[in-house]
Order: sequence, then C-alpha cells, then structure tokens
Amino acid sequence: MISVIVPVFNEEKSIRAFLDRLLPVLAQIDEQHEIIFALDPSTDQTEQVISTLMSVHNQIKLLKLSRRFGQAAATMAGLTYAKGDFVVAIDVDLQDPPELIIEMYALCQQGVDVAYAQRRTRAGETWLKKRVAALGYKVINKYSNCNIPPDTGDYRMLSRRIVEHILRLNDQQGFLRGLVAYVGFKQVAVLYDRDKRYAGKGNYNRYLGSLTIGFNGLFGFSKRPLALLYIPAIMLFSVCVLWAIAQLFFMLFRHQMPTMQEITIWLVCFLSSIQLMGLGLLGEYIGRLYMERTHRPLYIVDEYIEHI
Repeated sequence: MISVIVPVFNEEKSIRAFLDRLLPVLAQIDEQHEIIFALDPSTDQTEQVISTLMSVHNQIKLLKLSRRFGQAAATMAGLTYAKGDFVVAIDVDLQDPPELIIEMYALCQQGVDVAYAQRRTRAGETWLKKRVAALGYKVINKYSNCNIPPDTGDYRMLSRRIVEHILRLNDQQGFLRGLVAYVGFKQVAVLYDRDKRYAGKGNYNRYLGSLTIGFNGLFGFSKRPLALLYIPAIMLFSVCVLWAIAQLFFMLFRHQMPTMQEITIWLVCFLSSIQLMGLGLLGEYIGRLYMERTHRPLYIVDEYIEHI
C-alpha cells in the first residue's frame, strides 16, 4: 500500500488539478493507496473542496489540525496516520511533478529505503532565493551532524521502517529532510526539473520560511554553533598572553614599564576572553539540556475523516 501525504493551507485552486495528475500515477502503479490531505485550518474553500472530492474518491482522507501549525507539522501528522508500506510526502502546488512517484516506487521496490527528489532546475524562483537556498545547504552540511542533499525538499518516498524510525525520534521541529538524513539507510536521488506553481502564490514567506528551515537544520542537528564562542575567546586570550610576554620582556631587558592605559586595555581584553570562554562552557551544558528538550506535541489533531 502507498500513502500520499499532502499538507495543504489555502490551496482551493490547486487541489483538483493536483488530483487529476496524481490519481493516474497511482493507478499506473496499480497498488492499493490512500491520499491524506493534512489540513492547516484555511480561510478559503480548501476544506470544502476536499470534502466534495472525498465523496467521489474513497481513497482520499482528511486530517484536520486544531489550528495552523505549519507545513512541517502537517506533514509529520500525516506520517503518523499513514498506513502504507511506502509513504510519499508531496506539496499540492504541482511544482513537484507527481509523475516522479513511479520512478521512486520502482527504486523502493529494488530495496531503496528513501527515494528523494533532487532539483536540477528551479523554475519560478528568484536568483536571490536560489542563492539563499544554496548557502543554507552548505552551512547546514558543514556544521550539522548529518548530510542533507542540496536542492531537495520534502518530496520523497519513504519505506515503512524509515517512517517508524522518524516517528520514534519524536522531533519537535518536524524538519523532515533533516530527520531522513539523520536516520540513514539506503537513499537514492531522483533528478527532476521543478515547475512553477500551478496557481496562486506560496502561503509561506519565501525568505523568512527558508531562513527558518535553515535554522531548524543547523540548530536541530548540531551543537557546534555554541562552540563558535570559543573561537573569539581563544583568539583574544592568545593576544593577551602574547602581549603579557612582550611586556615582561620589555620590563626585564629594556626596563620599560607599560602605561596604566595599556594595563587597563589588557585587563579588559583578558577578562573578556575569560567571559567568552565561560559562555562557551555554559553553552555546552545548555546544548546537552537542549538535546534532552521538553516534548511538547508538534501538532494537535482536530479530526480525522476517512469516508463521507
């Protein structure tokens, strides 16, 4: 069985067109399937459109969240309710072609645990958006504890054991691509060219949203940013030590005493380096507490509707 998770928020114009392309793909695979629309409560007719389609297609299911928790939380909620042996996460805006599921499924049938979609080109995105995304992936992969393939989103097919491991992590941010990279196992890329949105505009801030995703990847999978405090601390401390050695040399061999202003500057720099080191040590303990962070629920389900 294949489960398709579709997070939606104010997408009334895209849903029918999305299903017109998705349903023939699932029919071609010829597997039992379910389509779970994970709905952030919307201000348009998204819920009504889905409810109407449910009366026609009994494989469509509606998962309503109690309030707007965001795309990541909606996707994780869908993972929790998915019953399939293989689970696909895909957006409804048709930027990511549903037809790619056929190739993903073929790979998973050959023993691949994760078939992830990797973009060759990104139509409809600004130069700045592409550069920000590229920089974000480089920073995340340099400083985090897992390697996230660049130019990827949440569009991917997961085996059941990958899903179970992700749910067992009980992560509070829902950064799916990071969680999948962390879990590991056999993962293969499926290359494609990303299209423009089918209708409307994205419902998530393109730059602030990307920045949030980047922070989730960096801070959610690494304590290294806390250790960055050590760099200026060590540099400043080293300068202070070298300056003290130089002044000692001048005092012993040239009988040249430092001025009060020089001593004051040295004391300020020395104490500042000690403070920064203390903050770095404190950060290490905070980092360990962070790794054992409190477990608030990532989402709250209002209602799960399977049939109308």
